[in-house]
Amino acid sequence: MGATGGLAVARCVALFLLLTVALSSERFTVTGLTKPVVAPVGGTLELSCQLSPPQDAQHMEIRWFRNRYTQPVHLYRDGKDLHGETIPKYVERTELLKDDIGEGKVTLRIFSVTVDDDGPYRCVFKNGEFYEEHITEVKVTVTSSDIQILLHPPNTKGVMLECHSGGWFPLPLMEWRDNKGEVIPETSKSHSQDGNKLFNMTMALLINTGSHWNVTCYLQNRLTQQEESINIVLSGELFAWKYVWIVILGIITILMIVFLMTSYVQQHFIHVREETYNSSVKLKADQSECDQSEGFCSGRFYYSLKGLVVFVTSMSTIIGIVLILNLTQRVQVSDPHFELDTLWLEDISVVLCVMIVFIFKLVSFIYFRLEDHHSTCHDVRDTSPKTDVQSEELNPQKS
Repeated sequence: MGATGGLAVARCVALFLLLTVALSSERFTVTGLTKPVVAPVGGTLELSCQLSPPQDAQHMEIRWFRNRYTQPVHLYRDGKDLHGETIPKYVERTELLKDDIGEGKVTLRIFSVTVDDDGPYRCVFKNGEFYEEHITEVKVTVTSSDIQILLHPPNTKGVMLECHSGGWFPLPLMEWRDNKGEVIPETSKSHSQDGNKLFNMTMALLINTGSHWNVTCYLQNRLTQQEESINIVLSGELFAWKYVWIVILGIITILMIVFLMTSYVQQHFIHVREETYNSSVKLKADQSECDQSEGFCSGRFYYSLKGLVVFVTSMSTIIGIVLILNLTQRVQVSDPHFELDTLWLEDISVVLCVMIVFIFKLVSFIYFRLEDHHSTCHDVRDTSPKTDVQSEELNPQKS
């Protein structure tokens, strides 16, 4: 009995040990990198995962996938790589390094990294019905040194700068800076993605004063902290266009005043000469003549007042239109038609100022012409009865 009982106990212990080993071979965890892996576009990416506790994984199924379990990036089963079951964009782009698979460690190598490779990757070890996984985050990045600053022609609004840069991933930090490194708020900023999903950046800055002559377009990769920049120094002559435009309007205003004064002086001398001539032939004046003179004066006042109203109304309208056009922002700076609108505004302002000169000239011309017309009619009425009076005085016998 003693020998038989000892043998039974030994068998139970052995069976227990076997079961323990079997259970321990089924239960495991998968470990790997906890920090995101940064991979450059066009480079090679390596992702490793490890069984814990370490054990042989040659007989296990090892699967790498992104979002769906049924769409593997790489699949290892029954000691073989099953490339035919991987999704198309990873065919012939992956390799599973199995040098340490006896200790439960494998490494997935991905060639020719693209932006589409950005995101999470799941490594799954499966033994029978039991499996565990580990997730590794991949951050794809690319930094571009292709930066250009486009300087638009200066106009009355100021000087427009545009900074262009393409081939970035992820979306970079982009800002304007002055010569002291301080950030200048941009006027507008936009981005787009090309066929390779790389970001193309555009940033505009409207400088309406000469305060920022040294400007830098600065970009930074948010993942690698790599920086790229380009600098431009603006000449003070670029901001002289505002003053040139003011000088143009000033010259137009001076010409307008000169035209008005010339017309007034010219017509005044003509009127004085005619009045001098007419006064030399006057002989008498009666009450009717005073009435006619009063009517003439009132007519002159009427036409003067009417001309003044027309002139003030026209001037106010045109000046109001110019102010409204210049003070109202119809097109945003970020709009591609902003420069076209600015050039149109400059042209229409000059045209309106020329119209003011024309109105000055036209009103003064019409006024003096009407004044001469009234003066002529008055002289005709004056000379007609005076002729009769003279004839009566010269021929008293007929009366």
